[in-house]
Amino acid sequence: MNTNYYETVKKLEEMGVDSEYIQGWVGGFLGNPQREEQRVTDPYSAGYEDGENQEIEQASNWVK
Repeated sequence: MNTNYYETVKKLEEMGVDSEYIQGWVGGFLGNPQREEQRVTDPYSAGYEDGENQEIEQASNWVK
């Protein structure tokens, strides 16, 4: 598997990014379907979008 995935998740965890963002990023990166509507949060949506684009531009907005 692409090491970019593991390195990015590790970096996000070290930055202290909200776990919802990380879960969204992983889902978007892997091409998983989004959560059902009632479980989607703002950090999850931002992470999912960044994951699809394989970037972490919005991550700093979700640091705890």
